[in-house]
Amino acid sequence: MKKSKLLLGLSFFGIVGLILVAADHIDAPAVQGGTSDITDFYSFQGANTDNLVFVANVKGLLSPTATSNASFDENVMVEFNIDNNGDNVEDLVIQAVPRNGKMYFFGPVSPGTPGTSSTVKTSAALGSVDITEYGQSAQIATSSGASFFAGPRDDPFFFDFGQYSEIIAGNASSFNNPGTDTFAGTNVMSVVVEVPKSMLGGSGTLNTWVETKRK
Repeated sequence: MKKSKLLLGLSFFGIVGLILVAADHIDAPAVQGGTSDITDFYSFQGANTDNLVFVANVKGLLSPTATSNASFDENVMVEFNIDNNGDNVEDLVIQAVPRNGKMYFFGPVSPGTPGTSSTVKTSAALGSVDITEYGQSAQIATSSGASFFAGPRDDPFFFDFGQYSEIIAGNASSFNNPGTDTFAGTNVMSVVVEVPKSMLGGSGTLNTWVETKRK
């Protein structure tokens, strides 16, 4: 099938994301305001404590009006990286690739060549989900013990940027309580995958980070 061949032929080169543990809203000059700009990365234990959840948000500061026309870039792959032996090199990756209204997930699988170049591991297909449209109820799919979501969400990151700027300028010494949520009313495009911990190898601490890679 032509769609399968398209996926088989995809290769992605050049890291355009950052290793993140919190948020990075339109700070990276090379991707500022673009479709590969990562705003947040989260990794946490699922409601089912046998599972781990990975969340990558891209295309930050979308207004409700802009969100209605927002979409994932089919030339950009989101790649979750897992280091399970403590050497700070990815041992496994979970790849998310948008195509024709769906988000396809591959992995967890060895990246072959770690670093800034990747090839989609279609032999390790994990599942797919219809991309949720703005205003639509969340479309969630499950396969092989994993769960998936892709689509617009309210920006979950709270930050009082105005007060932060005052602190940096020396005009204030601390944040206000309560603060002002700079990102209130803005949205992101979110990719979420939940997988059994048993798929991730290792028995101790996992190091995780996310990258976006452009075709």
